[in-house]
Amino acid sequence: MNTTQKEYFMNNIKKIGLTALAGSLVTLGSHAGEMSVSGGINTTLKFGVGGGNTSRSLGANRHVSFSGGGELDNGTTFSMSTTLTDTYSVSGSSTTITTPSLGSFTLGQSNGSASYMYDEEVPQAYEQVSDGKQTMANVVGNFMDNNHVMYTSPTFDLMGASITAHLGYSPQASDTAVADGGSVTYDATVGAGKEAGITIAYEGLKVGAYGAERDRTVPYTATATGNYQTDEFNGVWYATYTMGPVSIGYSESYLDAGVTSSIETVNQAVAERTAGGIFTGEQMSIAFNVNDNLSISYTMSEETYDTQDDVATAVTTDDDVTESIDAIQVAYSMGGMSIKAYNMEVSNPDQDDNAADQSVTEIALGFAF
Repeated sequence: MNTTQKEYFMNNIKKIGLTALAGSLVTLGSHAGEMSVSGGINTTLKFGVGGGNTSRSLGANRHVSFSGGGELDNGTTFSMSTTLTDTYSVSGSSTTITTPSLGSFTLGQSNGSASYMYDEEVPQAYEQVSDGKQTMANVVGNFMDNNHVMYTSPTFDLMGASITAHLGYSPQASDTAVADGGSVTYDATVGAGKEAGITIAYEGLKVGAYGAERDRTVPYTATATGNYQTDEFNGVWYATYTMGPVSIGYSESYLDAGVTSSIETVNQAVAERTAGGIFTGEQMSIAFNVNDNLSISYTMSEETYDTQDDVATAVTTDDDVTESIDAIQVAYSMGGMSIKAYNMEVSNPDQDDNAADQSVTEIALGFAF
């Protein structure tokens, strides 16, 4: 073979290879994706946030969300969502890959964790009660917020009921955000986190159950306080029923941080995950849609802290103290504008039976785009 023939042969081989590569890219390629921007702003008037505190404040809550996605030729879709806070820092970012028949996978930070689909899932006209007063129910499983992957199963039909399952994993469940190419700051006290949940819907009835666990890696020391003795477990279940304009709901939650600590003293506020003992809670709610624009709701929340101290000295402790919240909410919307308000009455805030009662009221004017 002379040089001219060799060059001709090699050029043809290159053309064949490039044609095959182009064909494979067309086969596995994706359709043109789309991008959208949405957001909103709430201006709030809030007052009475403490026992005997009648101060008032005006605030603003702004957020901008970017979302986009596309579809592969085999039917698999992909989507992303990023939300910016008032200071234009990222508050949450996730990527979801949805297959035609095997379910979806979500990877991200701050949002996308299954815990968001199960905590405080009772009907409300405006906000969860934790917006006015931090509740234990709101923190169930939130250590899975960042640095996680979640699997959502396809929705299965069984005798008329729709069933969906969620599974999640975080290699280090320290609730720490991770930027692109970054790694979580090492936390010696916690290890991996795991979560699982299931929802069942049948006509107007919806039931859900969720559990989350994370490893505690600091061994228990009998002579020291504040050390971790067991792994942490959080759990919640709920049931809601909607009939026409009326919705009712009930939920129970549980939090055992696996923490050993000194016994909490009288008249002392306690914090979830740092105080030794167990938190249990329940919420009941009813909501009524007056019309397409106006809705009202009433929610009752009770959360009990048990120090797990059964010895005779327990009289010196805040054993079995219950924080109670009664919340009335109203919401009115007209196109992209909304006016919403709530009033919450709180007894024994932070499981402190000597703390003054609190009354929290908020009125919000919101615009969405």
